[in-house]
Order: sequence, then structure tokens, then C-alpha cells
Amino acid sequence: MDLNVTPFLLVVFMGILVILISRALDVIWARVIPIRIFYYAIRAPGVIVHECSHILGCLVTGAKVKNVVFFSEEGGSVTYSSPKIPYLGDVVISTAPLLCIPLVLAGCTWVFSQYLGCVFPPLPMGVDSTDALFGLCTGILSMFTWNLIVRFNPWFLLYLYLTLTLVLSLAPSTQDIKNAAIGIGIITLVGILILWSSLPLAVTILEGITRLIGIGFAFGLMFGIIALVISSPLMVWYVHKHF
Repeated sequence: MDLNVTPFLLVVFMGILVILISRALDVIWARVIPIRIFYYAIRAPGVIVHECSHILGCLVTGAKVKNVVFFSEEGGSVTYSSPKIPYLGDVVISTAPLLCIPLVLAGCTWVFSQYLGCVFPPLPMGVDSTDALFGLCTGILSMFTWNLIVRFNPWFLLYLYLTLTLVLSLAPSTQDIKNAAIGIGIITLVGILILWSSLPLAVTILEGITRLIGIGFAFGLMFGIIALVISSPLMVWYVHKHF
């Protein structure tokens, strides 16, 4: 396999991993919180950002937004007309939360660091090796230690809540995946063919796009791991109760 294909496939793998983490956390929190209004309250900010991400995707691809629902028993939804860009437009709209929510979380991290006194150790901007993944995990552990033990910062609790609610709403819904499935398959295949073709301009453009999306997915993975740490007591309780 051409070595140039490896980073591209790694980004695809990270996207899948972020989706799986988000879905797993959503299932666990939905099942361990018996009073639904509490569950909806926890998810509310994340749902709003999720649906606004779809709206942004519609604006970018020329699709007309017909109806927006933020809160219902089935969750939020955005109804829109066919985008002006075939296939790719549906991919952009359906997977927009995967890219937008990590960027929102990165912005929150900057605000809490610059203005609210939270301590965030240097974290890798990408996960392209086992060493980078190890560095990500140790950095996250250090973050919890500094803000909860070494120098307790109550604002960090709000930061953890925002991280949790946004990660719970990060993954595209089943309908989103169905809408984007064909386009995602085409884009993945075309990406591999471009990298194998070794056409300088096409490869350079694709590598730039891959690097940008990879940073977003790396943020998503980082915050997903943080959410897993926050949820670990519930996960242990849930596994003990059912197994």
C-alpha cells in the first residue's frame, strides 16, 4: 500500500471511533437516568449545537432549510431541500456535527483556559501514532489532576458538563448516516484513488483537507476520552447491574 494512503485511512478510522464513543455514551446515559427530563436537560446544549451544525451545512451546500426542531421525543431534526451539490452536499450536511462540535469544544477550551483559570496541558493536534495517542491520554489525566486535585477550579466542572453534553450529541444519527452513506463511500474511494494516482496537485489538495479534518477528529477523540472518564462511574455501575 502507498504510504500516502495511511494518514487518510487513519482519519477515516478516527471518525468512526469518535462516532462509536459518542453512541456508546449516549446509550449509557439514556439508560442510567430514569427521569427523562434530566436526560434531556443534560443533552439540551449539545442538541442545539448539533442541529445548528446541520443548518450551517445547508447554508454551505445551498440546501434550503424547511423546518428545525430542537426538542421532541425523537430528538432534534432539520428538514431541508436537496443540496445544490449532489452526493457531497448530503455528506457535508449529515456529518457537519462531526466537524463543528469538536471545533466548538476547542473554542470552549480556549475560553476556559484564557478567562476562567482552567489548566490545560499541551495536547497533540493530531493522533497519527501510538505515541501521540499515549500523549493524548496522559495529557487528559494531567488536566483532571490539575483542575480537580492540585488546584480545584469550580469552572472546570462547567467545562466537563459542556464537554459531556456536546460529545453525547456529536455522532450523526442513523438517518444522517443513511443520507450520507453513498457520498461517504464515493469520497473514500476517490480519496484512495487520488493518493494512489500520485498526481501532485490533487494529492496536495487532498492531504491539506485530510489534515484539517484530522485535527477536528483528533479534538473529537480527545473530548470523547474526557467524556468517557466523566462517565466511567456510570459505566461501571451499568455493567455491574446488567452483567
